[in-house]
Amino acid sequence: MIRFDALLVALVVASALGVVAAQHQARKLFTELERQQARSHGLEVEWGQLQLEQSTWAAHARVEKLAREKLGMRPPVSAQVIVVEPQS
Repeated sequence: MIRFDALLVALVVASALGVVAAQHQARKLFTELERQQARSHGLEVEWGQLQLEQSTWAAHARVEKLAREKLGMRPPVSAQVIVVEPQS
């Protein structure tokens, strides 16, 4: 009878240790999940900022202004324009 009681106590202790280990692992994984979600949110914010910056740099008015001021580009005069018609 004493051996049976000792076996039951050992099984209960082993089960309790298993529960503690599982809870610890679950807490670690939850902490990592929250960390990755925060990182994901930060990357989404950065992506939005980069898209806004790209649209600002590529704005037609800005590109045209830089072409005129820095590169000295001008629209061609009508004598320089050749229109190519597609053949039917």
